[in-house]
Amino acid sequence: MSSFNKVIALTVILFAALFTGANLLISGAGEAKGRQWDVEAERLVRAIEQGSGPDLSGCESIIRVTADDGTPEFYSRPGTAVYREAAGTVYRFDYDTAAGSDHTRLVMNLSIAAAAAVSLLLLIHLKRRLIKPFNKLSELPFELSRGNLAAPLKEEKSRYFGKFIWGTDMLRESLEKQKQRELAFQRDKQTMLLSVSHDIKTPLSAIKLSAKALSKGIYTDPAKLAEVYEGIGARADEIEKYVSQLTAQASDDFLSLEVGSGEMYLSELISGIRSYYTEKLSVLGTELVTAEFGDCLISCDPDRAVEVLQNVMENAIKYGDGRRIEITVSEEEDCRLVTVSNGGCTLRDDELIHIFDSFTRGTNAQNKPGSGLGLYICRRLMNAMDGDIFARTENGNMHVTVVFRKA
Repeated sequence: MSSFNKVIALTVILFAALFTGANLLISGAGEAKGRQWDVEAERLVRAIEQGSGPDLSGCESIIRVTADDGTPEFYSRPGTAVYREAAGTVYRFDYDTAAGSDHTRLVMNLSIAAAAAVSLLLLIHLKRRLIKPFNKLSELPFELSRGNLAAPLKEEKSRYFGKFIWGTDMLRESLEKQKQRELAFQRDKQTMLLSVSHDIKTPLSAIKLSAKALSKGIYTDPAKLAEVYEGIGARADEIEKYVSQLTAQASDDFLSLEVGSGEMYLSELISGIRSYYTEKLSVLGTELVTAEFGDCLISCDPDRAVEVLQNVMENAIKYGDGRRIEITVSEEEDCRLVTVSNGGCTLRDDELIHIFDSFTRGTNAQNKPGSGLGLYICRRLMNAMDGDIFARTENGNMHVTVVFRKA
């Protein structure tokens, strides 16, 4: 803010300097004009001495020439004048001191004042509507990075930052909800772990006691031994049940993916993806080809649909040969199938069926960053949108198809 105040102060100084300089220039021009009066008077004196008489047609400053008539008014008459003697007679040469300079000065000063006023008003408007609101938002990224998500942003009726503030507040609310979901998940997970671990202790203690009794040969009766063995098996089955619960909980819904209902034109989805990746792929030297297709409304969450295709495109960029990526659209019953294809696929056929599982990465992902969740999330999102996603390989090419239902 202080730097912008310096800009305003510098603007005021510049206009003040311009105002002063322009007036000094006009004053200098007025003095030059005065010297022109003397020049014109001398020229008229020579013309009188030569007998041709004073000719004012070429004069810019001299407005009247009169000879001395012997009256006092000749010298005292109002007006600015110079006196010269010509052919034995004194002549009075009246001249215009303004000669348009006052009008020029007025116009110039008004113009400079108007320009200064407009510039200052514009700078003040920018300060109040852009700089000041932006300074208020400048601390927001740091607050979000520190986890300070509770305080909502104050809404402002600004044509410049209104939508930005609204979107940023939506981001804050989304991060806050995600944080609450994570805390709830961790709390439920901890509670479940404590509960299951407590439940496991009982059958585990029974197994240890039975094992200790068997090791000491306490039971010799075959019927009793059979009962003990059955008890150990039952307790082992009970522990296995608890372990299965732990496994199911660990692999269960660890991601909370909210999907809304809606629709969008297929052309809007494809053009958005193409616009987003055209520049990026051109930098990488990868050709992006989009085949012709018939447009229609598809049923989806528009934001999630874009997220799915972006995820598929990122995989094509990351694991492809970098030469060409092609987007094609086909029709099957009441669905539209959007396929993203790339060359350079080295994924084995036995790995293909697992690429949509969580935390699963193929052998082609070695030395490449990733978590193994991208395609898993895509499948979850598409299932929530009543769609589907699948992949196939053919002649070293990878084809990932996203299925959208028509609206």
